[in-house]
Amino acid sequence: MLDIAFAFELESGAGAAAEALPRDHRRLLAAALQRALPWLGSTPGSGVHRLNLSAGGGATALLSRRTRLTLRVPRERAAEVEALAGATLALGAQRLRLGTPQRRELLPFGTLYAHFVAADDRDAGDEAAFLRRIEHELEALGVPCRAICGRRQVIEAGELTGYSLMLDTLTPQAALRVLHNGLGAHRSLGCGMFVPHKSAAAVGMPM
Repeated sequence: MLDIAFAFELESGAGAAAEALPRDHRRLLAAALQRALPWLGSTPGSGVHRLNLSAGGGATALLSRRTRLTLRVPRERAAEVEALAGATLALGAQRLRLGTPQRRELLPFGTLYAHFVAADDRDAGDEAAFLRRIEHELEALGVPCRAICGRRQVIEAGELTGYSLMLDTLTPQAALRVLHNGLGAHRSLGCGMFVPHKSAAAVGMPM
């Protein structure tokens, strides 16, 4: 597995440059990527990282100038993904025009962080139950570590509930297993996607 990051331009329906996206854009983005890469949603470990948007509670959110569309895919699929350079993805009334891609190797840090790991319906409001399920998933992956749960979050117009999650005391081998597999469901919606981190302070960061 590796990450492939695209610079992109955002356009409104009229073709004019835009700087903001709907805060609830994940399903639109997942559908657009599924049309372009039909295998993405069914390939184990593959997924899309969340877009870096401004914090807040409004219906729209500003994009950082450094925001990239980043996909995590098997190495053997990298050329197919990179072929999307110059393509346009339709997100409702807006369009993402993809620029030059850049490959990024997965780094097995001892601490990994996910902004949002989806909760099951059964444990959506129960942090202890959520952590028990995460511990079972980690055990199944053969990953001993400490899991630190962040705040509960509700996204996509209330359709997804989850928590930010920090994993630390990971060995390099265990970190790679987490990076390659993720945790929880909805990887195509940016859930359960881990990245290296150096501080446990990020657990409480807003989406």
